[in-house]
Amino acid sequence: MDQMKLQLSKNSEYKTLAEIKVGQRAIVVRLLVEGLTRRRLLDLGLLPRTEVRALMKSPMGDPTAYDIRGSMLALRSEDASKIIVKPLPLR
Repeated sequence: MDQMKLQLSKNSEYKTLAEIKVGQRAIVVRLLVEGLTRRRLLDLGLLPRTEVRALMKSPMGDPTAYDIRGSMLALRSEDASKIIVKPLPLR
């Protein structure tokens, strides 16, 4: 996991889902979580090559709501920071 985070700092092409701004779209590249959290995210449709869009942040800034396969899913920054994405150009 540390190696992937190191690559993120060197290669600005990839970000974590937590770094995506509201209204921005991205493609899921990799999940850096294990166990039940990984299983839950996969079951909710957060699979590699899935397009996601940040919809809104809560008033306190955490969690953030994302559009994933037509469903709204709220993720805490702690979990979103373990999801590697490739941002898409703004429309």
